[in-house]
Amino acid sequence: MGLKARGAAAALALLVGAASGGAAGAEEAFVTNQPANEVAVVDLGGTDGAPPRLVARIAVPGQPAGVAVSADGRRAFVTSPEGKALSVIDTAARKVIARIPLTGGPLGVAVAPSGSPVYVADWYGARLLVVDPDAPDAIRTAPAGASPSGLAVTPDGAVVLSADRDDDTVSVIDAARLERVAVIPVGKRPFGITLSADGKRAYTANVGSDDVSIIDIAARAVVGTVKVGSRPYAVALTGRLAFVTNQYAGTVSVFDVDTLEPRALIPVGEYPEGIAASADGRHVHVANWFDNTLSTIDARTLKVVATVTVGEGPRAFGAFIRRDPTP
Repeated sequence: MGLKARGAAAALALLVGAASGGAAGAEEAFVTNQPANEVAVVDLGGTDGAPPRLVARIAVPGQPAGVAVSADGRRAFVTSPEGKALSVIDTAARKVIARIPLTGGPLGVAVAPSGSPVYVADWYGARLLVVDPDAPDAIRTAPAGASPSGLAVTPDGAVVLSADRDDDTVSVIDAARLERVAVIPVGKRPFGITLSADGKRAYTANVGSDDVSIIDIAARAVVGTVKVGSRPYAVALTGRLAFVTNQYAGTVSVFDVDTLEPRALIPVGEYPEGIAASADGRHVHVANWFDNTLSTIDARTLKVVATVTVGEGPRAFGAFIRRDPTP
């Protein structure tokens, strides 16, 4: 798959899960360091006000790229495109507890709100692999468009959305029937796809047209397009704001999701890719692939307030933030 070369690897990347509401709690980032063959675990500070700090490294072979943490925070699912596998991480124990062989080119990953199944984009097969992590021998498939990358699941678990890069479309897949029920044209080369917290809208980062498409999911239509920076990769949402990583510009574009007006352009590290918001919406975290860092943006001041080194080649392609499941 050529993921060892930065340019080629950049063509194979991430979905970011929608930011959810709720009270602040202890949070960790599970960041895929692709060339380092590991997942870095970063304590994001939680409620104690401490700066983010690296607390663990978990070996994951096969050039890990995609990541999705379950809603209950207990497991993280990591794709290895070179190793053709899905690794299951026990987030509390910080260790791999299962490694499920896959075919094709596993890249983007998303997990149903209940914790199962796990959906994996097969970059080469124009399909999704549907995995029950507790019964991994019975892998099912669902059709998608060419080169599916970012994935997202609606809050009710009924619909899966796939950003199909080489078709310039988003596939709408019925999760119960595993059928492709709609195809929505978007901008050029969509990669990351993110849902609003209520599951009514989806946002695609279109690396080929330097813009974000906004989709009304019920209407199955694009209802807005916002120009951003060079080679946008993924989107995070918090409150009324959308944050978009611009790979080639080393920046994050910020726009208002109601008015679609620009709000800021924030310098971060070199080649930013994965991005996700904290549960309380106060911070947005950005993985900078070429800088080997994770930047933290204050969502109110729109400034970087912390940077931590995480390891070689962080991608964080997906919903990479884990909340503490302890009540």
